[in-house]
Amino acid sequence: MSFLYKADPVRGAEWARLFAEQAPDIPFHCWPDYDAAEQVRYLAAWLPPADMASQFPNVEVVFSVGAGIDQFDFSLLPPHIPVVRMIEPGIADGMVEYVTHAVLAIHRQSHLYARQQRERRWQEHLVKPAASCRIGMLGLGVLGQSVLAKLRDFGFPCAGWSRSAHTLEGVKCYAGEDDLAAFLACSDILICLLPLTESTRGILNRKLFSALPLGAAIINVGRGGHLVEADLLEALDSGQLSSATLDVCETEPLPAGHPFWDRPEIVLTPHIASMTQPAGAVEAVLDNIRRHQAGQPLIGLVDRSRGY
Repeated sequence: MSFLYKADPVRGAEWARLFAEQAPDIPFHCWPDYDAAEQVRYLAAWLPPADMASQFPNVEVVFSVGAGIDQFDFSLLPPHIPVVRMIEPGIADGMVEYVTHAVLAIHRQSHLYARQQRERRWQEHLVKPAASCRIGMLGLGVLGQSVLAKLRDFGFPCAGWSRSAHTLEGVKCYAGEDDLAAFLACSDILICLLPLTESTRGILNRKLFSALPLGAAIINVGRGGHLVEADLLEALDSGQLSSATLDVCETEPLPAGHPFWDRPEIVLTPHIASMTQPAGAVEAVLDNIRRHQAGQPLIGLVDRSRGY
């Protein structure tokens, strides 16, 4: 029995060190260096090998090294193999930091003051209380709930929307298509932390933007596929949206000639909102391996029918 890691090799070296310390009984290999393919029982990857079923016929569990699994082509993974998304505290902590920073930057008009500094212009603007700025969260999974818990501490009124019903302390929850318009109408800053599925692809579009309050801002930390880029530019041009903070784009890296680069209303970061921390990731993976060997339920098991 062995474990194969197929992702960033620098992080892979850290995984190897941690495995040697915490699970010396499990042979650890970093792609593409491994011994007998038939001995591989566990695979951790950002993108599994295209011919995994034939190349590694005895794999029993596939782990995603990230919180998302939309990059997986499930048609290439045998249906009997469990797929587990990464459940690691560092992912949530990093996302909370990033989104809180983005919300506060919008709320306290940081980009306006930065522009005034470049123009050598000393001008104050009204400081509004957090209670006057309504936060809307698309997606109420672990990450969405963690972010809302922190934003509530600042006094922001918080609402959340998801496909299924939720009950969260201090958060007005909406569910399903019938509730979407009412949710959007009370979202001055809209945050997207939805999983990317066929039903959510392109959800950040002209119709959705028009349902937001005039001058709303969006923060997309889900996936680039959630956003219809031309519709965002149109909404910014019309003033329907005042700004957009984007950590993800449809094409990454963003091409040099892309119009997003030249828009002052858009803040771009290169998919760094949250990163898996090796120590926590290895701890989570080893816990799930022990669970699998003991016949216990796996934490973070993906429901293939729902796509997350």
